[in-house]
Parts: sequence; structure tokens; C-alpha cells
Amino acid sequence: MVHVPAGYGTAAADLFTHYDPGMGETTRTNEARSGRQIYVEILVRSSMDSLWELSQDPALHPRWDLRFSRIVPTGVGSDRHSQFRYEFQLPFCAITGIGTSLGHKTTAGGQATSVLKFSTSNPLSPIGPGSGYWRYVPVDQGIRFITGYNYAPGMGALGRKLDARFIRPGLGWATALSFDRLRLWAESGVDPARSRNAWFLDAAARAAGVAGAAGLLRHAVAARPLNASLKNPGSLKNLPARASTAALGLTLAGLALTLPSHPTVPKAKRCLRQPPDRGSAEAPASLKTLPDPDHRKQPQFEGAPA
Repeated sequence: MVHVPAGYGTAAADLFTHYDPGMGETTRTNEARSGRQIYVEILVRSSMDSLWELSQDPALHPRWDLRFSRIVPTGVGSDRHSQFRYEFQLPFCAITGIGTSLGHKTTAGGQATSVLKFSTSNPLSPIGPGSGYWRYVPVDQGIRFITGYNYAPGMGALGRKLDARFIRPGLGWATALSFDRLRLWAESGVDPARSRNAWFLDAAARAAGVAGAAGLLRHAVAARPLNASLKNPGSLKNLPARASTAALGLTLAGLALTLPSHPTVPKAKRCLRQPPDRGSAEAPASLKTLPDPDHRKQPQFEGAPA
């Protein structure tokens, strides 16, 4: 049974039951890949044109997607597929790679798709060659924005050991958080930089609350051990104050962990992380014929290796 985030409303079950891929022949994206594909879906209440622009424009895409710092188009292939280079900036270096993509804005069912393949020769990249897709599925409530992608782990043997436990779950979380940043931008005009700052402020406030609660509880317990109080009955007069401190600590911890976030704070939990049906988890047939990226034919970023 698929977990349905609150944003989908009461009609979500019917939506998933009657979803028709409508994209013709499909092909599974886990061919020649290792590990389970990453799947993320969110409902966006916006027009197709708006969502398409925010997600397909290479200048706008990195503004909401945590997985990219920069995307630069480098050409168009003979079959009209796009070629691009991407960059993810780390504090002391940049991981760069190349890719090919092909988008179809409209289909017979009013849907849209985009497929891509990507690769990098950077030894520091935890992600090796891979492929994925986006689906835009109009429904009564808005548009189901869907991605599925898979890759071969990078970083050699170390990357293969870390992938299933750390890297792949981290990428799934980052993708889901990015999708909610995109939703906030498309639905409410919340700039991705603003939603990023809101997320950091929210996380910092909750962390401070938990730390403060831990300090209060530590003070309540360590002020005087219980066995010492039993040996010295006079010290039992401190118990009400210590109990009040402990209660305050528990209350603060509860608020820090359960207080609702401001609506501008993006949340990964607003996304589906498992496909509700088989069709959602399958890529369009165009992915199978999309050319692989070729490092020999694409220029590099200035001062950055591929």
C-alpha cells in the first residue's frame, strides 16, 4: 500500500487507481544499473506551461534542485536531443559531468515527459553513469510531477559500499526536498532561495529546542542523584523544582519535534517515495533510444575537469 502525503487530498486513491500512463511502450529504468531506482512524486497545483518552464529551463532548474549548482547547454543532436554539462559545487572542488536529454511537452493524453542520460569521469562523484525520466501527468487537482532515476555507484569499491545505506537514501531525500521547493515556487511564487533559508531557520530552531531540552533534563537529573536524596531526607525539598525543570525540558522537546513548520518551509515528506502503480515507475520508450553522453564531444567547464 502506497503512503499518500496530505497534499494529495481525499481523491488521491481514485487518482492512483485510474492513472493511465498513456505514453505508449515503456522500458524499465533499472536495466544495467545496480540498486533500486529512486522514485519521487509530488502534486503541483499549477499550469503545465509554468511547471514545464521552471523544470526545463537550464537557468531555472538549478535554483530549486539541490543536486545541481549549474547546468549549461552545449548543443543539440541530430535527433533534436539536448546536450548539457552539469556541476555540483562542493566547498573545495566541483563535481562535473555531461548528459543528454529529450523532452516532449504534450502527448495524446495531455501529458509531458522528459528523459535523460548522464555520466561523469570525476573520481570524487558518488554517482556514476545513469539515466532517468520526468513525467508530467495532469489530474483534477493539478499535475503529478514524477521522477525515477538510477545509476551505477561511483567512487569505486567505497562508493558501492556506501551507496545503499547512505548515498542513495540521501539522494532520494534531496530530490524530494527539491521537488517541494519547486512546488512552492510554482504554486505560491516562493523563491527557492527563500524556501532554502526557511528550511535552515526551521531546522536550526528545532535543533536549538532539542539541545535546550536536553540541557534542562540533564540539569534536572544531575542536580542531585536520587540515592543521595534518600540518604539525606532534607534534600527532598528540591524534588518539586527538579520535576518542574524536567517537565519544562520534555515540553520544549515536544514543541521542537512536533510544532508545525511555516508553509514556506519545504518538506521531503510531502512527496511520494514509492510508485503508486507500475506505469509511474517505468520510463518512456524514448529513454531507450536516447544517445549516451560522449565526453569526447562536449566542451568542459572552464577550469573544471569532466
